[in-house]
Amino acid sequence: MNIGQAATRSGVSAKMIRYYEAIGLIPAPARRDSNYRDYDVSDVHRLSFVRRARDLGFPLERIRILLALWGDDGRSNTEVKAIALAHVTELEAQRASLDEMLRVLRRLADSCEGDGRSDCPIIDGLEGLGPQASGKGSGDKGSGEKGSDEACRA
Repeated sequence: MNIGQAATRSGVSAKMIRYYEAIGLIPAPARRDSNYRDYDVSDVHRLSFVRRARDLGFPLERIRILLALWGDDGRSNTEVKAIALAHVTELEAQRASLDEMLRVLRRLADSCEGDGRSDCPIIDGLEGLGPQASGKGSGDKGSGEKGSDEACRA
Protein backbone atom coordinates (compact mmCIF):
# COMPACT_ATOMS: atom_id res chain seq x y z
CA MET A 1 0.00 0.00 0.00
CA ASN A 2 1.19 3.55 -0.58
CA ILE A 3 1.98 6.12 2.12
CA GLY A 4 -1.49 7.68 1.99
CA GLN A 5 -3.16 4.34 2.59
CA ALA A 6 -0.73 3.52 5.40
CA ALA A 7 -1.43 6.92 6.93
CA THR A 8 -5.18 6.37 6.81
CA ARG A 9 -4.98 2.88 8.29
CA SER A 10 -2.52 3.78 11.04
CA GLY A 11 -3.81 7.22 11.96
CA VAL A 12 -0.35 8.73 11.40
CA SER A 13 -0.02 11.48 8.81
CA ALA A 14 2.15 10.89 5.75
CA LYS A 15 4.38 13.76 6.87
CA MET A 16 4.94 12.12 10.28
CA ILE A 17 5.57 8.74 8.67
CA ARG A 18 8.34 10.30 6.57
CA TYR A 19 9.72 12.00 9.69
CA TYR A 20 9.70 8.77 11.71
CA GLU A 21 11.56 7.08 8.87
CA ALA A 22 14.08 9.94 8.62
CA ILE A 23 14.96 9.75 12.33
CA GLY A 24 15.12 5.96 12.26
CA LEU A 25 12.17 5.42 14.58
CA ILE A 26 10.66 3.07 12.03
CA PRO A 27 12.47 1.29 9.23
CA ALA A 28 12.09 2.51 5.69
CA PRO A 29 9.57 0.37 3.83
CA ALA A 30 10.20 -1.56 0.68
CA ARG A 31 10.14 0.43 -2.56
CA ARG A 32 8.18 -0.29 -5.70
CA ASP A 33 9.76 -0.24 -9.14
CA SER A 34 8.48 3.33 -9.40
CA ASN A 35 10.49 4.10 -6.21
CA TYR A 36 7.31 4.81 -4.24
CA ARG A 37 7.17 3.51 -0.69
CA ASP A 38 5.32 0.21 -0.35
CA TYR A 39 3.93 -0.45 3.12
CA ASP A 40 2.65 -3.78 4.35
CA VAL A 41 0.46 -4.77 7.29
CA SER A 42 3.41 -5.02 9.69
CA ASP A 43 4.46 -1.45 8.81
CA VAL A 44 0.94 -0.21 9.55
CA HIS A 45 0.91 -2.17 12.81
CA ARG A 46 4.20 -0.55 13.85
CA LEU A 47 2.87 2.90 12.92
CA SER A 48 -0.28 2.26 14.94
CA PHE A 49 1.89 1.31 17.92
CA VAL A 50 3.78 4.59 17.57
CA ARG A 51 0.54 6.58 17.26
CA ARG A 52 -0.91 5.01 20.41
CA ALA A 53 2.31 5.69 22.31
CA ARG A 54 2.32 9.31 21.09
CA ASP A 55 -1.34 9.65 22.08
CA LEU A 56 -0.26 8.69 25.60
CA GLY A 57 2.44 11.34 25.50
CA PHE A 58 5.51 9.13 25.34
CA PRO A 59 8.54 10.97 23.98
CA LEU A 60 10.14 9.62 20.82
CA GLU A 61 13.18 8.18 22.58
CA ARG A 62 10.99 6.15 24.90
CA ILE A 63 8.91 5.01 21.95
CA ARG A 64 12.14 3.86 20.32
CA ILE A 65 12.86 1.74 23.41
CA LEU A 66 9.28 0.46 23.58
CA LEU A 67 9.41 -0.52 19.91
CA ALA A 68 12.61 -2.47 20.55
CA LEU A 69 11.01 -4.21 23.51
CA TRP A 70 7.85 -4.89 21.50
CA GLY A 71 9.95 -6.66 18.90
CA ASP A 72 11.90 -8.67 21.48
CA ASP A 73 10.14 -11.92 22.34
CA GLY A 74 12.56 -12.37 25.25
CA ARG A 75 11.74 -9.01 26.80
CA SER A 76 10.94 -8.59 30.45
CA ASN A 77 7.69 -6.88 31.29
CA THR A 78 9.54 -5.40 34.28
CA GLU A 79 11.38 -3.00 31.97
CA VAL A 80 8.22 -2.09 30.09
CA LYS A 81 6.40 -1.41 33.36
CA ALA A 82 9.28 0.74 34.63
CA ILE A 83 9.11 2.86 31.46
CA ALA A 84 5.35 3.25 31.79
CA LEU A 85 5.54 4.17 35.48
CA ALA A 86 8.33 6.70 34.84
CA HIS A 87 6.06 8.29 32.25
CA VAL A 88 3.16 8.32 34.72
CA THR A 89 5.38 10.18 37.20
CA GLU A 90 6.29 12.75 34.55
CA LEU A 91 2.64 13.19 33.56
CA GLU A 92 1.68 13.74 37.20
CA ALA A 93 4.36 16.43 37.49
CA GLN A 94 3.06 18.07 34.31
CA ARG A 95 -0.47 17.94 35.68
CA ALA A 96 0.66 19.63 38.90
CA SER A 97 2.36 22.33 36.86
CA LEU A 98 -0.75 22.83 34.73
CA ASP A 99 -2.92 22.98 37.85
CA GLU A 100 -0.67 25.73 39.22
CA MET A 101 -0.88 27.65 35.93
CA LEU A 102 -4.67 27.39 36.02
CA ARG A 103 -4.76 28.60 39.61
CA VAL A 104 -2.61 31.64 38.78
CA LEU A 105 -4.55 32.47 35.61
CA ARG A 106 -7.87 32.19 37.43
CA ARG A 107 -6.61 34.52 40.16
CA LEU A 108 -5.37 36.99 37.57
CA ALA A 109 -8.71 36.88 35.75
CA ASP A 110 -10.62 37.21 39.01
CA SER A 111 -8.55 40.28 39.94
CA CYS A 112 -9.54 42.06 36.74
CA GLU A 113 -12.76 44.07 36.78
CA GLY A 114 -13.07 43.89 32.98
CA ASP A 115 -14.67 47.32 33.05
CA GLY A 116 -12.89 48.88 30.08
CA ARG A 117 -10.22 50.75 32.03
CA SER A 118 -6.64 50.69 30.80
CA ASP A 119 -5.18 49.35 34.05
CA CYS A 120 -5.23 45.58 34.02
CA PRO A 121 -3.97 43.22 36.72
CA ILE A 122 -3.68 40.44 34.12
CA ILE A 123 -1.25 42.47 32.00
CA ASP A 124 0.60 43.52 35.14
CA GLY A 125 0.84 39.90 36.22
CA LEU A 126 2.13 38.76 32.83
CA GLU A 127 4.61 41.63 32.81
CA GLY A 128 5.86 40.48 36.19
CA LEU A 129 4.69 43.59 38.01
CA GLY A 130 1.76 41.94 39.69
CA PRO A 131 2.17 39.57 42.60
CA GLN A 132 0.37 36.84 40.68
CA ALA A 133 2.88 36.60 37.80
CA SER A 134 4.68 33.56 39.14
CA GLY A 135 1.96 32.30 41.41
CA LYS A 136 4.35 32.62 44.34
CA GLY A 137 3.65 36.08 45.60
CA SER A 138 5.31 39.37 44.70
CA GLY A 139 8.82 37.98 44.73
CA ASP A 140 9.60 39.32 48.20
CA LYS A 141 10.97 36.72 50.54
CA GLY A 142 8.30 35.58 52.88
CA SER A 143 5.39 36.90 50.84
CA GLY A 144 2.81 34.19 50.72
CA GLU A 145 -0.48 33.64 49.02
CA LYS A 146 -2.33 35.85 51.48
CA GLY A 147 -0.21 38.84 50.45
CA SER A 148 -0.85 38.03 46.80
CA ASP A 149 -4.59 37.95 47.30
CA GLU A 150 -4.53 41.26 49.16
CA ALA A 151 -2.44 42.94 46.48
CA CYS A 152 -4.83 41.85 43.74
CA ARG A 153 -7.80 43.32 45.56
CA ALA A 154 -6.06 46.66 46.14
